[in-house]
Amino acid sequence: MRDYRHHARHLLPYGLCALFLCATGIATAKEAPFELPPLVEPATAEHHVGKVIWLDLMTPDLAGAKQFYSGLFGWTFRDIHVGKTDYAIAYLDGQPVGGVFQRPEPSGKHRQPTWLTFFAVRDVDAAERTAVKHGAKVVFGPRSYPQRGRQAVFADPEGAYFAVLASTSGDPSDVLALPGDWIWSALLTPDPDKDAAFYQALFDYDAFGLQSGDGLEHVILSSDDYARASVNALPSNSSRPHPRWVNFVRVLDTDAAAAKAAALGGRVLVAPHIDRHGDKIAVVADPAGASFGLMEWSDTDSKKEPE
Repeated sequence: MRDYRHHARHLLPYGLCALFLCATGIATAKEAPFELPPLVEPATAEHHVGKVIWLDLMTPDLAGAKQFYSGLFGWTFRDIHVGKTDYAIAYLDGQPVGGVFQRPEPSGKHRQPTWLTFFAVRDVDAAERTAVKHGAKVVFGPRSYPQRGRQAVFADPEGAYFAVLASTSGDPSDVLALPGDWIWSALLTPDPDKDAAFYQALFDYDAFGLQSGDGLEHVILSSDDYARASVNALPSNSSRPHPRWVNFVRVLDTDAAAAKAAALGGRVLVAPHIDRHGDKIAVVADPAGASFGLMEWSDTDSKKEPE
């Protein structure tokens, strides 16, 4: 595998480079700047450093993505058009759950569409200094948006891409995600200890190692007494060997959701199975190839740490 950690700007997966050319408001002098909507409406003073609070997808087929995700999760969309930029905010029961950018693929090239994971911080510039100090690369430096806040994109020490966001409207509350909303994020990396230490330094997480029968290393990251994410050893036989964040949507029936994703034109990458926590999960890809997870989660389960 090529070591691309020192060339993050040039070897971004499809979506990240184009996404932030759009999201950072690059436009001609005659075009209005691209504005992102508030994260929380009405605004609150609630903040949860280290929580995943937003996801953005870049796709070559915005209409196809809207059809797929509305059919699979019941998402609705509000379109935003500024200049040559087409962006849609995805909603579930009236609450925003993510954004989708359209960006045509370069002629003759195929690049992987990607969901980008945003973590809450209070100070993006301070997060940038900490991230760089602990071995991260800056992919796109801090930029502010009047309604959204300030954000930046990095590659962690092992090369996985992620973003940070200091929301001016507050962070979403710690409540159980509805079916169809994001519920969990997992980092797959060849060196879980190294990456867990990096994210601990960046977000001041507590970290807990997990016993597992698969012989691989797993670490839970938590803050505010809630589990936020996991860091997992990348299997040696993985078909996608590069480090990456995988985000999971809560579903009521993983088998049915995976079958529906396939029926809607997606692909099942990892068949439904019981994971080390006892949850039934699967990993699928949308018709353009962007991957994400499905996870069953009952109303009686909680990510809150036990007393």
